[in-house]
Amino acid sequence: MTSPRPPWSPRRRRTLLLLGLAAVLFGLAGVALPAQYGLAAVYLSGLAVFLGLVAVVVFVAVPGPGTVDVLLRSLTVSGAVLVVSCLLVLSTAGEPLRWLWVLVAVAAAAWLATALWLTRRDGPAG
Repeated sequence: MTSPRPPWSPRRRRTLLLLGLAAVLFGLAGVALPAQYGLAAVYLSGLAVFLGLVAVVVFVAVPGPGTVDVLLRSLTVSGAVLVVSCLLVLSTAGEPLRWLWVLVAVAAAAWLATALWLTRRDGPAG
């Protein structure tokens, strides 16, 4: 039998509540506003839903305190982010927002280097 998971902290609950509230409010604004503003509101609502789903996955995967430390040491996640961001850089040649993906790739490379350094220095977390 597995041990029960610790309850989520108030900060985690508040994060999910605010993301859910943002999704609903932007969704309603998307219906009520004129097309030019409504479309942006719908995109923001979709972004809030996406971030909420990502937060739930992270909160379930890392049940206790120290979420940032666990993610900072995660070689698999940082490596995957680096690969995807490099693919995005390569696929956006000549696009106006390519600089954004280059910045994300540089940050992902720094994250991977930090994860490698922390893991080698202290050993795996846990």
